[in-house]
Amino acid sequence: MSQEQADKVRQQVRESYSAVAEAGDSGGCCGEVSSCCGVSDDVRINQLVSSRVGYSQADVDNVPQGADMGLGCGNPRAIASLQPGDVVLDLGSGGGFDAFLAAREVGAGGLVIGVDMTPAMISKARRNASEASFDNVEFRLGEIEYLPVPDASVDVIISNCVINLSPEKDRVFRESFRVLKQGGRLAISDVVASAELPDEIRNDPYLHSACVAGASRVEELESVLAGCGFTDIRIRPKDESREFIRDWAPGRGVEEYVVSATIEAVKP
Repeated sequence: MSQEQADKVRQQVRESYSAVAEAGDSGGCCGEVSSCCGVSDDVRINQLVSSRVGYSQADVDNVPQGADMGLGCGNPRAIASLQPGDVVLDLGSGGGFDAFLAAREVGAGGLVIGVDMTPAMISKARRNASEASFDNVEFRLGEIEYLPVPDASVDVIISNCVINLSPEKDRVFRESFRVLKQGGRLAISDVVASAELPDEIRNDPYLHSACVAGASRVEELESVLAGCGFTDIRIRPKDESREFIRDWAPGRGVEEYVVSATIEAVKP
């Protein structure tokens, strides 16, 4: 993919998630409420979506109102093993849901940095942090392919259904390797392809923003991660996720081609 094509894809995703953030603030909806690229103003619906992908009621009760937008495909904190004092980086932090949960785990001595390329999402997350008095969280505007984070400064990288949106996953993982400390690790929930995507899915702009069309095969991701220098690579597809993925694009059969997965790796 050329740089021009990659930038076009990023702009398409940016516009889609700007609409999500603005719809959430205005009480509207830009798509299916159960979709990776939809949002509802009904807190109960968003909590239901989050419970389906692995969050507890305590999780959704312990974040600022409006942070849980029902946009994930898993719970990266379930595999992150966060410790007090950790510096955590959340790629594609959205309204701050995972960042706020991580902030409670790392405590006052830790720090959570959320990076998102959508100004409306950054504004929403910063407002949420201010209103709920989260002092150990900050949100930075930037692209995950070009992280606004210093070298070797992060203990754990989390991300929830975002890296598959990038047209340059190899660059995302190279940047992740750069910013992690020695011994730092990836703890990611994302969507992977379980079969070769047909052209009608791969080339559908809506399905790209819906976390489907950009999915890569497990073996492709393993190769990219190893090429970036990561070790202890573990990618675990979750076949049961097809049940909620079906609702992302009803009637399109996308659940036959993609599944949610956990992605773990270590910087030696």
